[in-house]
Amino acid sequence: MSPRPGRALRRALTAIVPVTALLALAACGTDTAPAADSARAAASDSPGLAAATKALEKYSERPDKIPVTQPVGKKIPTGKKIDFILCGVQSCKDLADFFTAGADQLGWQVDQIATQGTPESVQAAYEQALRDKPDAVVASGFPRAVYAKQLARLKAAGIPVVQSNADDVPGDGVSLLKNGPKDVAVQGEMLASWVVSNSGAKADTVYFDLPAYTILKPVADTFAATYKEWCEGCALDTVEVPITAIGKDMPDRVVSYVRSHPKVTHIVFSLGLLNVGVPTALKTAGITGKHIAVNVGDAQNYQYIQSGLSDAAMALNSHEAAWVQVDALARHFTGQSMAVDQRAVLPNMLITGDNVPSASGDFPLVKDYQAQFEALWGLS
Repeated sequence: MSPRPGRALRRALTAIVPVTALLALAACGTDTAPAADSARAAASDSPGLAAATKALEKYSERPDKIPVTQPVGKKIPTGKKIDFILCGVQSCKDLADFFTAGADQLGWQVDQIATQGTPESVQAAYEQALRDKPDAVVASGFPRAVYAKQLARLKAAGIPVVQSNADDVPGDGVSLLKNGPKDVAVQGEMLASWVVSNSGAKADTVYFDLPAYTILKPVADTFAATYKEWCEGCALDTVEVPITAIGKDMPDRVVSYVRSHPKVTHIVFSLGLLNVGVPTALKTAGITGKHIAVNVGDAQNYQYIQSGLSDAAMALNSHEAAWVQVDALARHFTGQSMAVDQRAVLPNMLITGDNVPSASGDFPLVKDYQAQFEALWGLS
């Protein structure tokens, strides 16, 4: 598939002005180029900007293959019962719904157990799963330290636990882990590639983080490291916010920060839900010219991008990850290893106004992922 650079990428390319052109302009006036011209020349000629632009081009491509290619090769049993434990935010509910859709194709029943995202509510959900005695438990968002006692009992009962988007490692009761710390770190690089490219390596950025979800730490760390490498001298401030800010006072927090830091050019959120309501709040406050990017985009953020209210989003592979989990359990229920699914490298994509799919709302990264998985399951 040929790369489709977006408007942000074209702006970055336009910013790469030859130094000779700047010198020619300077010669028409004074003997010394103005400081602003010198800064632009330095940024345009920087290896960091070139690296960010190249990375953005790669991350803007839409993947067309699922990460698993090996057929299950055996008849998959129907009638399995799965408990899916939610993490307390919409992205986990989406993941559960996608998993349920895949499980339906195999004739399995999925019960979703809600939590408030607190350790106590997560532990209570695992206690319910122990009472249910399902054929498997699927969950997202929290490391085993939160539910260690329940995990040990599930392991003793021979009930596999399939995890995703958690700061953890597979093994010792966790049969499969997708989007673990090593997998999600690239998301920080994706966001940095857009910010640096969009700004021409002259950004002043604030990064709003959600420390309650420890899986987001590798994203924040990689963003900071890559941003500083590619955007030498660019300002970066990190602001931690509580989970209770989602859907409540998050827009007010952003407006307050930007008002007190007027030089900020780019606003980045570690989770798309933190951006809900922010573009409207900035507009109401009369704050313009700020560029917004989010990690883990969702339907609302994609609509913001389509409407020009926001600029970029890292599109998480929720559809594909959920069906990889289904695939792993299909192999487990047919007496096979989940290793092929553990090794699978999930796709990601950086969404801008130029490459956001035309369909409204959420979307899969791999357009026909269902058909590709169904072929592995012997359903087509």
